[in-house]
Amino acid sequence: MPDDRLWPVSIKGVVFVEKKVVLLLNDRAEWELPGGRLEKGETPEACLIRELNEELDCAVAVDKLLLAEVLEVVPGKRVLILAYRCLLPSPIAEFKLSEEHKEVRLFSASELSQIPIPEVYVSAVTRAKDANLLTETVSR
Repeated sequence: MPDDRLWPVSIKGVVFVEKKVVLLLNDRAEWELPGGRLEKGETPEACLIRELNEELDCAVAVDKLLLAEVLEVVPGKRVLILAYRCLLPSPIAEFKLSEEHKEVRLFSASELSQIPIPEVYVSAVTRAKDANLLTETVSR
């Protein structure tokens, strides 16, 4: 199979803290969802649990798949993004940032249009937010 048909897979998590989403600032000065590369023999859920523990020092419960889309991270380099909604089993006062990123911050959905962030991540946040509203409505 030609190399141009083999893309890395990155598993990302949409984590809300009081209606704000957790984002990380990467080396390209873009905000991104926490997560990372799927390793051989690993399920997407296991990858996400491992990555969020590594990047933010937090435990998460992986909920449902929000999207699967290809992102061109830099010209000519594509990555398959699988984004899942994640739930925090207990409240977190502060995330511990790993060396992989420059900053961690919480953003409201309305702030996403004002920051450098790939559209695929905005779509994932919007879908998670909509699913969250649906869940809140159904559970009342």
